[in-house]
Amino acid sequence: MSRRAVVIGAGLAGMLAAAALSTVVDEVIVLERDDLPDGPEHRKGLPQGRHAHLLMAGGLAAMEDLVPGVGMRKHLLAAGAQEISLSSGMLALTPEGWLRRWRHEGPRMMTSSRALLDWAVRDAVLANTGVLVRKGRAMALTGDARRVTGVRVTAPDGDEVIDAEFVVDASGRGSRVVNWLAELGVSGVREKTVDAGLVNATRIYRTPEGAGRFPLTVIQANPYQGLPGRSGMVLPIEGDRWMVSLAGTRGGGEPPSDPDGFLRYTLDLPHPLVGQLISGAEPLTDIHVSRSTSNQRRYLEKVREWPEGFVALGDALATFNPAYGQGMSVAALGAQVLSRELRQGGVGSAGLARRVQRKAASSVEAAWTMAVSQDVWFPGTRGGAPTVADRLVTRFTRRVIRTATGSYGAASALWDVTGLTAGPERLLRPSALLATLNGPSLPAAAGPPLTRAERGVLRDLVRSSGGSALPGVEPDGTPTCS
Repeated sequence: MSRRAVVIGAGLAGMLAAAALSTVVDEVIVLERDDLPDGPEHRKGLPQGRHAHLLMAGGLAAMEDLVPGVGMRKHLLAAGAQEISLSSGMLALTPEGWLRRWRHEGPRMMTSSRALLDWAVRDAVLANTGVLVRKGRAMALTGDARRVTGVRVTAPDGDEVIDAEFVVDASGRGSRVVNWLAELGVSGVREKTVDAGLVNATRIYRTPEGAGRFPLTVIQANPYQGLPGRSGMVLPIEGDRWMVSLAGTRGGGEPPSDPDGFLRYTLDLPHPLVGQLISGAEPLTDIHVSRSTSNQRRYLEKVREWPEGFVALGDALATFNPAYGQGMSVAALGAQVLSRELRQGGVGSAGLARRVQRKAASSVEAAWTMAVSQDVWFPGTRGGAPTVADRLVTRFTRRVIRTATGSYGAASALWDVTGLTAGPERLLRPSALLATLNGPSLPAAAGPPLTRAERGVLRDLVRSSGGSALPGVEPDGTPTCS
């Protein structure tokens, strides 16, 4: 008798879960309600798809494990993604100051449009497994509170029930998993939403001539001033383009959607570097705005009685404020948990679903704590306020980041945690604690830590835009930050 698995959703989490299942069952069907593009094109099922995404080192490592024989890193690079070192390839202004850049090799992250990354992963999975994608919308789970036995589907050629030995819900932020479970008699799912009212505004530019090797640039929001957050990022992506994403919280921090306002917003950030970079750059798209940015979590791992044969992964389990760049990597790590458990016991092992659901919550918890512990400080945040625990975590985290601006030991620990190659406990190792207690060994950087060549690139960009009217620029077009 053949064994079948069904995955609901053909996004990143769904395709990686399908890859994991393909090694232990005879057939994997991925249900997708959208028409999937043949290439790296945006699709409407991803509300954040047009904005900046970062694939952290931990997420990339999980992908390498999930699609063996492909070499996901090489596959993504061949498709046009770029690889950036957290230690040396990034200019980052944090609430505690500029992070220094180090010659030591640190974790790397991948940057590209979300459309390219989703397409590249889907292409790799479909080309190297027997996974099939079918058009259809999941309407309900079949089975009962003890075991899920399939999915009720509505499809272009009619409604049907697809029986399955294992079902994964990877349908994203809009998942109906709580309702589906309730229909089977599984109740008591606790949900939590923390919403800072973040608005994203993104525009694509042609990378200016001579600026192709300019570092990823990010001006982070400061949650600790009692003011709305405002941030900006220049992200190198495929096709010799820059993706410029702005983000601001409710109450006056929201970025505008008109071109003049968009540029003014970048120049009014805590440092005008983003605006200086794009002031003379050629825009290639309109400005796309999105408001689907809240942190949402379903505590499925805490449900007392969990049915066999079913798990929820990716955004169906938790979503995070996209400003922190964690969602894709958490989805990959969840699929990796599924893969490891399947290898150990097989798809029919007792308690498999509960083990996966509980272990997947580990990376969710780390990302959730990182995101929410900052978002609760923004004025107007709904669903959360700083607790005593938040205040203690914040004091420690701010000290770590302040130390990381001038200490390689603290910076290394911070990269491991933000890159999701280690959990928050990495910050409590003796070496990291000692560095944090001693504080930064180097003085705070007065401005962005640019190389001589990068200062020349920035100077040329500002001059070419007639930049004497820009803030932070001398009358001769020289950026004062350099």
